[in-house]
Amino acid sequence: MAAAKFIFVTGGVTSSLGKGIISASLAKLLQARGYSVTIQKLDPYINVDPGTLNPYEHGECYVTHDGAETDLDLGHYERFLNAPTSQANNVTTGRIYQTVINKEREGEYLGKTVQIIPHITDEIKRRIKLLGETGEFDIVITEIGGTVGDIESLPYVESVRQLKWELGSAALSIHLTLIPYLAAAGELKTKPTQHSVKALLELGVQPDILACRTEKPLSADLKRKIALFCNVNVNAVIEAIDADSIYDVPLLMYKEQLDKVVLAKLKLPLQHEPELKQWKEFLGKLKNPINQVRIGIVGKYIELKDAYKSIAESFIHAGVANECKVIVEWIHSEKIDETNVASKLGHLQGVLVAPGFGGRGIEGKISAIKYARENNIPFLGICLGMQCAVIEFARNVIGWKDAHSTEMSPETKHAVIDFMEDQKKITKKGGTMRLGEYPCIVQKGTKASSVYGKQKIGERHRHRYEFNNKFLKQFEDAGMIASGINPDNNLVEIVELKNHPWFIGVQFHPEYKSTVEAPHPLFVRFVKASMEKQAGA
Repeated sequence: MAAAKFIFVTGGVTSSLGKGIISASLAKLLQARGYSVTIQKLDPYINVDPGTLNPYEHGECYVTHDGAETDLDLGHYERFLNAPTSQANNVTTGRIYQTVINKEREGEYLGKTVQIIPHITDEIKRRIKLLGETGEFDIVITEIGGTVGDIESLPYVESVRQLKWELGSAALSIHLTLIPYLAAAGELKTKPTQHSVKALLELGVQPDILACRTEKPLSADLKRKIALFCNVNVNAVIEAIDADSIYDVPLLMYKEQLDKVVLAKLKLPLQHEPELKQWKEFLGKLKNPINQVRIGIVGKYIELKDAYKSIAESFIHAGVANECKVIVEWIHSEKIDETNVASKLGHLQGVLVAPGFGGRGIEGKISAIKYARENNIPFLGICLGMQCAVIEFARNVIGWKDAHSTEMSPETKHAVIDFMEDQKKITKKGGTMRLGEYPCIVQKGTKASSVYGKQKIGERHRHRYEFNNKFLKQFEDAGMIASGINPDNNLVEIVELKNHPWFIGVQFHPEYKSTVEAPHPLFVRFVKASMEKQAGA
């Protein structure tokens, strides 16, 4: 096949304009035209990966099938493209510098002075081109994190300048910028975009396409003005207007002909109109639900909903699959206790206890699980949520009042959740958990079996603690069964209650595998169970 083409996406004026959604939407359109596309994210912070970052700092840490802890934008890439990403799809400045310093320590630079240019920029360029050299992809889209003008982003922008020069027509750059609306003047203002492009030009990069975030439509005159001042064709000024849903954006970009402009500049044939029938059907059901249910997400990072981004999106996918609007109610686990749990959860048709680390909010999660168990409310516990379900059952059904996880209570006599054996000698924090996809065998005749419809599954993980198998018999005798087991080490992956309409806890993260085209069956069946709860209420 021909050499891969490269698209670089930068951002200007302000952060959080949606480079990830624009990148994913363009990739979706190109994929729908028959091209093989992947997206990578270059993050300018010095952390080696997002796995050591507090969710308040950076939102969710997304995990790929091969065990990379990555930026949450990779979740958008997978949800839009219905294709897995990998270690190579997310690179941080920390990883770049670590690689260069290791090479210097090993003598690879033969005593030369190691500098930003060429050594750091060469490593960035090498990383960018890796995916294109696999032979799997026609087009590689690279999203540059941060905003043009940031000190941290300068080596990345310089690398883009060099690659555009080296690759010629095989590369182009898209600059996402802001056209603010000043209500007092009643006008859209182009000056911030002009200054952003000027800053990019000063760094040697001429954007080929401008995607302009705006809350009001861009007139033809405004597009001509932007094109004139920013050295781009008028048809390369793309209106990126605010949308009701991120899933509207591919169709809005199609209407603006972003994919056509890109293919023309890359000298690639249009091939055929994009196949977007399934996407349009998804949007139709999303906007016209027949039913609705209210499901609570109980967690300790509720102030920053991006900490649970994949879970929230999984509910959208599962809602559409059930032609139902899922109204998510965000409930802070630190604000739940035995005195108020009924008032906080009693009106819900389902309860999900979210993943996390540490002891803050644990007792609130346990109270929520107890209420869901005793009142036959459909329940789904993910990772720490599953572990809390085990602790709650041990305390309130089996009768071990001191039952806990050694993460929070190292001295407990009933350590129903314990440190994984292969984690006990690990001292470094970054990238050392049980990460990525592992197999699980689902027990026949269980709720989990009816969810998956098959015995062997694979799910993604991110944890250090596990169910303590020495207590398994007591649990199963009391009514909580292990319905999913890892075949290699007998790790309990799924627990469920025999005498409950729908109560499942999973050690893995099903939300990482839910996409528009393939909603995760656990979420689909959980939403369905919540609908049945509502119908029977």
